Amino acid sequence: MSGYGKSFPVGWEELHRTSKALAWRLSELGPFEGIVAVTRGGLVPAAIVARELEVRVIETACLASYRDKDKGKVEVMKPATMAADGTGWLIIDDLVDTGDTARELRRMMPNAHFATVYAKPAGRPLVDTFVTEVSQDTWIYFPWDLDLQPSQPIATQKA
Repeated sequence: MSGYGKSFPVGWEELHRTSKALAWRLSELGPFEGIVAVTRGGLVPAAIVARELEVRVIETACLASYRDKDKGKVEVMKPATMAADGTGWLIIDDLVDTGDTARELRRMMPNAHFATVYAKPAGRPLVDTFVTEVSQDTWIYFPWDLDLQPSQPIATQKA
């Protein structure tokens, strides 16, 4: 992805392990009435957290902030109507990056507990719980973004 100096590939096993670590951090904060999975990236971590915390009520909030390279403009395609103001609910997303999506979610559900697997510095203050922080100039490649192919050593890659 242009504009990013580093890449951070995440495999299925690592995502599962880190999502389970997120569930451990959240386990003492519940019980939660339900989980709001932020589509699309938050669906997989939300499923893992829901299983670990034995949460059966899952709602989605469907937002897009990376479409057509118009980064920064958040389109709400479906709000999480079951969660109302978020009281007693847990929002799960894969990543908080610039914070644009997180600000919109906070506006919609100000009382929800917001948790992400990964956090970048610009968005970190907007989440309540996260597991791993990565630098702002890092692009995270999630398992659903990757195909198996040869890779170049870091020293030979141009920034």
